Amino acid sequence: MPGKLILVRHGQSIWNVENLFTGWHDVDLSPQGRIEAATAGKELMREGIAVDIAFTSMLKRAIRTLCIMLDEMDRLWIPVERSWRLNERHYGALQGLSKAETVARHGEAQVKIWRRSYDIPPPALDADDPRHPRHDSRYASIDPALLPATESLKDTLARVQPYWDARIAPELRAGRNVLVAAHGNSLRAMVKMLDNVPESEIVELNIPTGVPLLYELDDALKPRGSRYLGDAEAIKAAAEAVRKQTEKR
Repeated sequence: MPGKLILVRHGQSIWNVENLFTGWHDVDLSPQGRIEAATAGKELMREGIAVDIAFTSMLKRAIRTLCIMLDEMDRLWIPVERSWRLNERHYGALQGLSKAETVARHGEAQVKIWRRSYDIPPPALDADDPRHPRHDSRYASIDPALLPATESLKDTLARVQPYWDARIAPELRAGRNVLVAAHGNSLRAMVKMLDNVPESEIVELNIPTGVPLLYELDDALKPRGSRYLGDAEAIKAAAEAVRKQTEKR
């Protein structure tokens, strides 16, 4: 019997509060985000799920979310693996810009295409732009040709899928309960892959911050069912807040 899979988008970040495009920029959790992470750990405890191994990105908002959750569950000792392949989608030249101001400048329709279309990326960064990941020491061991200057959700899925196949799926097949603490788009890519969500529908999927999404899987690692853990109304409100981030104010 495969282990359980728990997906958690990091808690609210400082730039979530400021409504900025974050992407690979390394910002920390807000005070509310830390509370969300602790609550996520409590929900897994309430569910009686003992996590055996965890995976996260190279970005501190996901790493800290994971650490807070594991601390809450008294499981800081379990193996943890970090990978750039679980990073947020790279927002290219939009990184660091205000979502509201970008909507005012380019229009809500265009920004929604950049933010949520399946295969159209935002404008790319120049290779010499200091925001390009090739200038970040944490990615020094990675082939620069693999590091993105911008990404669509399709591009994000293309880097998440091999990591799923090579690292996450084998742990589930071995019967281990796996926790993945990552980001809105790297997790949307994983949900699309798991649930075979059509491209037109994945665009509208809003994953709330700091809420565990529990998957029960069959022997082929196909979902037998999935559900968010926590108060249904609070989860609905959190997902709606994500949806409204690029609406005109």
